[in-house]
Amino acid sequence: MLRVNTNTGGAPELDGSGLHIGVVVSRFNADICDALRDACVHELEHLGAAATVVSVPGALEIPLVAQTMGQSGNFDALIALGAVIRGETYHFEVVSNEASRGVMAVQLDTGIPVANGILTCFTDAQAHVRVRQKAEDCARAAVEMANLLIAMTGRTTRHDIAPPGPPPQARRAVTAEEI
Repeated sequence: MLRVNTNTGGAPELDGSGLHIGVVVSRFNADICDALRDACVHELEHLGAAATVVSVPGALEIPLVAQTMGQSGNFDALIALGAVIRGETYHFEVVSNEASRGVMAVQLDTGIPVANGILTCFTDAQAHVRVRQKAEDCARAAVEMANLLIAMTGRTTRHDIAPPGPPPQARRAVTAEEI
């Protein structure tokens, strides 16, 4: 019988050793997204996880690339990073809602945890205030969820069932063909 610690008072498993985390980051609102990426990758390195970073044009493109990464079998968890800043039109709601829906669908369809770090803010200033905390939270959530699912399934990493691929490397940008 499988026993998984579900004690809500216990500390999460944040040892990223041996984990390979995929990070998909939007280039739209570049100053915010670059800061999200840098803080997230720094936290992943601190936790001992390897990261592969892929950039996409905007928040709406994140789910497709995340789905491709999730289906590759090369990642233990994924992180979606972006920034949607309210403008004067309804476009903010469309992009925010559809990007979030897409990220959730990737997680449920692939069985790979996806930490959603797509900021949705009224102003650039609000986004800048939230960058570091959101990025670090996403890194920790990805590592915790990868470890939880590995423990629940009895594998040592997702690579136990994944097709062979290149070994994980810390903070390596890749092209779409490499995914």
